[in-house]
Amino acid sequence: MKLVEVIKGEETTDEVYECLLDFCRKLGKSPVRCRDTHGFIVNRLLIPYLLESVRMYERGDATKEDIDIAMKQGCGHPMGPFELIDFIGLDTMKFVTDGWHQKFPQDPNFEPCKSIDELVKAGKIGRKSGEGYHSY
Repeated sequence: MKLVEVIKGEETTDEVYECLLDFCRKLGKSPVRCRDTHGFIVNRLLIPYLLESVRMYERGDATKEDIDIAMKQGCGHPMGPFELIDFIGLDTMKFVTDGWHQKFPQDPNFEPCKSIDELVKAGKIGRKSGEGYHSY
């Protein structure tokens, strides 16, 4: 993966921070700067997107297959959200969602999804178990 999210902690000096950015570039990576916040950039945007995809499916707005196709063909994503959740692991999604929901209970972006909880309880945690939202 080319991306590296470089986070400056409270005690990180500017010199060390700039050194880290330069080191990433020398490795052929693309460093991005972010404040020390939950999820940094990628996961802070990704998790709510994935959870909203599940909510759409749970409400019956669209099938998980159509949502996957729409995001691959409409947005150019390499995987649809359900494929990505299965790749990440529903157990990991549940762990992250539950943690963020505990920390930010008023934020609807982190509201747990019933189908994730049910699939994890059934041991269907995605690719690593052979079944999640899709079968493998």
